[in-house]
Amino acid sequence: MPAPPTPPTNRFVAAVFQQLADLTEITGGNRFKVIAFQKVVRVIDDLPQQVAAMDRSLLAKIQGIGAGTAQRIGELLDTGRVADLDALLAQVPPGLIAVLDVPGLGPKTVALLWQQAGVTSLEDLSAKLDTGELESLKGFGKKKIENLKKSLAFAASAGDRVRIGRAHRVATTLIAALRDVPGVEKLEFAGSLRRGKETIGDVDLLAAADPSAAAGIFDAFVAQEAVSEVLLRGDTKCSVRISAGSAPLQVDLRVVAADSFGAALMYFTGSKEHNVKLRERAQAQGMSLNEYALTRDGERVAGTTEEEVFEALGLTWVPPELREDRGEVALAETRSLPALLTLGDVKAELHSHTTASDGSWSIEENALGAAARGFHTVAITDHSKGQAQANGLSIERMLEHIEAVHAVAKKLKGTINVLAGSEVDILADGTMDYPDEILAQLDLVVASPHAALTQEPKKATARLIKAIENPYVSIVGHPTGRIVNRREGLSPDMPALFRAAADCGVALEINANPYRLDLRDSHARMFVHEYGGKLAINTDAHGPDDLDHLRFGVGVARRAGATAHDVVNCLDAEGLASWIASTRR
Repeated sequence: MPAPPTPPTNRFVAAVFQQLADLTEITGGNRFKVIAFQKVVRVIDDLPQQVAAMDRSLLAKIQGIGAGTAQRIGELLDTGRVADLDALLAQVPPGLIAVLDVPGLGPKTVALLWQQAGVTSLEDLSAKLDTGELESLKGFGKKKIENLKKSLAFAASAGDRVRIGRAHRVATTLIAALRDVPGVEKLEFAGSLRRGKETIGDVDLLAAADPSAAAGIFDAFVAQEAVSEVLLRGDTKCSVRISAGSAPLQVDLRVVAADSFGAALMYFTGSKEHNVKLRERAQAQGMSLNEYALTRDGERVAGTTEEEVFEALGLTWVPPELREDRGEVALAETRSLPALLTLGDVKAELHSHTTASDGSWSIEENALGAAARGFHTVAITDHSKGQAQANGLSIERMLEHIEAVHAVAKKLKGTINVLAGSEVDILADGTMDYPDEILAQLDLVVASPHAALTQEPKKATARLIKAIENPYVSIVGHPTGRIVNRREGLSPDMPALFRAAADCGVALEINANPYRLDLRDSHARMFVHEYGGKLAINTDAHGPDDLDHLRFGVGVARRAGATAHDVVNCLDAEGLASWIASTRR
């Protein structure tokens, strides 16, 4: 077990419980323990605050954490270890842990490889695959062996899950190339990409077509320039690897009949936990639900569209972003699901950069780009002086810049409202990078942390709250400063942060750049639903293409269950101006 960070982060705690679940299953432990440990992983991943900062007495009161798992979490936080995990680690060869990371190998298969074939490491697995020793194992035919060889090579070269931006780019490019292939009636992406998760393991594509057309569709699929390897090709499924320009990414394309497309789209969108809820509901009503159809006594009830399947189950259609088994099925039963905001609801960009700091477009180009997207307002928020690497503006330059922005605003009056703002650094002690007399001259202040992002939680909390309480701050930009898959960022006491922001009327940003997505969905959900806070969804645009990132920020807000009412960018021009004025205290 690796040494924990100090204090242990939620990511570390979740990883420990995932290992507890995997090793319990490998060693033949109680399956209810496996389920309990897996549930803790999901709960900890979703917690908006750091578990290390929580009152220990409250742990067992969190839904999904029982007394036993709460005790283990406390043990981990106090000692950096869990005795149960140490005992499990002592039962298995040290090298077996790495075998679990090979794509396509779950705990049950790893247990089989270890107990019946003596596989104790990646090296063992590779050698036994080459000698053919594994062919005698149940379920290990030649195709399975070949796929495992490829997966082993893939594991050696692949990194973590890819960010949603890359996965979306790959999926939409392939869909555009395949949509007009003869026989394709519908073509959509599914999986965690459709649910809007911030990272994606592999891309799932689903086509509706007559089965006789599948071969031609797969021919077109594997012929795409980005495809570096064909992993599998069958009658209804084809898997390829996309390697160009970045870490390898697997893409699976499935072809189903049109009358099964809705059921298949539901199934392959997931999540697994959401699907289990739907199957249980179907069974309780005397029906059966799988990836082909909803049936009763072998007779088809629904399957062509998702909507008709949900309706046949007595539910309203559940948006994909909510399908995580967080109460959405109960809300769908009572017709109480929120009317989630949409991309078209967003009418303003309140965090953008120009060539005055580190952007690639001028003030006017920025404003016209926003206007072309249908926005009524854009805020030009170039960096403050502390961001020297981003060409941050000195006080003298900022005063000149304000005049330049106002000149463009006057020129474009009637086309778009242009605000002279700044993304002002929140310094390590919570003070702002410009004095108040400069902040007072700005139309909008977005206060963001960029440095000292490893501060311990108490200091980070005090720092951010001090910024929130500044009378000129309207928005706190990317509040934790994290970079997805690269940097953890700050770990403040999120409830304290949310309370302060709600009390001051300050919006917290969902930065839509796929490298940031900060606030994350669990944070945004708590801020909106428990504290009544307002979100700002901004692209942090440094050039024209960055405005396309808005979809990812909206996806985070939808996963949080947010409506247009919860997002200041959805206000009309007059309402937005009034809101900004209300934040300047």
